[in-house]
Amino acid sequence: MIISPCISICKTDPQTGYCYGCARNNEEKKMWKMQETTEEWKKSNLTIIQTRLSGWQLESFKESYDHKIENGISLYKKNLNNE
Repeated sequence: MIISPCISICKTDPQTGYCYGCARNNEEKKMWKMQETTEEWKKSNLTIIQTRLSGWQLESFKESYDHKIENGISLYKKNLNNE
């Protein structure tokens, strides 16, 4: 099962329509939640959204998404729980 790329930084850039955290648009967010969305589509979307990110934003996404895959929680939520 492919885990959602949401890393809990849920703010949308008004110019691009992409989330600052995961770089998905609203339609892509809906697709991730649909039962009929295939694993192939999700893999492809993960590749696409990472092309929308660069520099520190891409590195931050990768680090938080990897942490979410390994631990079931994004770094942002982990840090909130530790405060």
